[in-house]
Order: sequence, then C-alpha cells, then structure tokens
Amino acid sequence: MNREPFIDVSDLPSYAFGRRGLMWWGTLGLIAIEGTVFALSLAGYFYFRQRTAEWPPGGLPAPDWPWGTLNTLVLLASLVPNYWTDRVAKRHDLRSVRIGLPICLVFAVVFLIIRAFEFGSLNIRWDNNAYGLIVWTILGLHTVHLATDAIDTAVLAVLMFTGPLEGRRFSDVNDNAFYWYFVVLAWIPIYTVVYLAPRWL
Repeated sequence: MNREPFIDVSDLPSYAFGRRGLMWWGTLGLIAIEGTVFALSLAGYFYFRQRTAEWPPGGLPAPDWPWGTLNTLVLLASLVPNYWTDRVAKRHDLRSVRIGLPICLVFAVVFLIIRAFEFGSLNIRWDNNAYGLIVWTILGLHTVHLATDAIDTAVLAVLMFTGPLEGRRFSDVNDNAFYWYFVVLAWIPIYTVVYLAPRWL
C-alpha cells in the first residue's frame, strides 16, 4: 500500500501578517460590512435631503466647524503612530510596540473626548427631526467604531506589557492598525457630509 510521505510542519509559524493571516481576512470582512452600514447611512442622509426644500430643515444652522475639524486633524495625525507601530510590529520589535501602542491609544482617547464636544456643536438633537436623527446616527456609528478600536488597542497594549508574548500578538497589532486605517478613511466622507454638505447643498 502506497502512503504519502510524512511532512513535518512543526516549524511553520502559527500566525501570519497581512493577507496571509486569517484574522486579516476577518477584519476585511468586518470592514466590508461596516463600510456598507456607513454607505447606507450616508444614502439615508441624502434621501432625507432630497425630500426637504430647506437644509438643514427649520432654518437650523449647519453644525459648527471647530470640533469636527479638530477631530479630522487628530485622526489624520494618528495615522503616523499607527503606521509606525504597524511597521515595528512586523519586525517583532517589542520595545517599539510598547511605545507605539500607548501613543495610538492616546490619539483615540483624545478623539473620543473631542467627539463629546462635537455632539454638542451639531445645533440639533437626535430627536428633533429626520435630519437630526441621521446626523446623530452617522456620528454615533463612527464613535462606536472608534471606541471599539480604542478598547482593542488598550487590550493589546496591556498584553504587550504583561504577556503572554506570543508571536501572534504582533500580528494582532498589524490587524488593529488595518482597522484604524478604515476608521480614519471612513471619517473623510462623513466629515464632508455632516459639515460641508449643509453649506454647499
């Protein structure tokens, strides 16, 4: 009876970075789903816009610029430490990852603090009308994504300091940065719709 030769795979790594890793594909699937939710929310915004002669309705002022613009700058600046931490994680540089993750977490927390002020500057409550509801929904969805990533970053930072320090933890840092890039990228059309569209349309 012919038997296939035994292949020893014990030396192969139990994790991988990027497209070779299963978690990366899971993160990509999550991004696809959440990106669809954002797209539907923005479509809802423009649906309500088409059905209203005046926008924002009721003579309300458009959302104030400062907090949303400040958050845009914070998010764009956060790409630098996230990209750097992603790079050093791929090199398994534990010392640098221990520096980078807390910095990334600080950016996320600062954004969430500013977001609290941002909600107060929308010049409308979520229960006033359809415009208020859709604006609060869009910002609320984005806030949930940011809070989720902030918690994930905090957990990863704790694990990097306390262990167990398995190699896949570095891959987790890579996936966390991948998700953060999505959160930043999603903010650009949201900022445009919430802050610029009421002034342009």
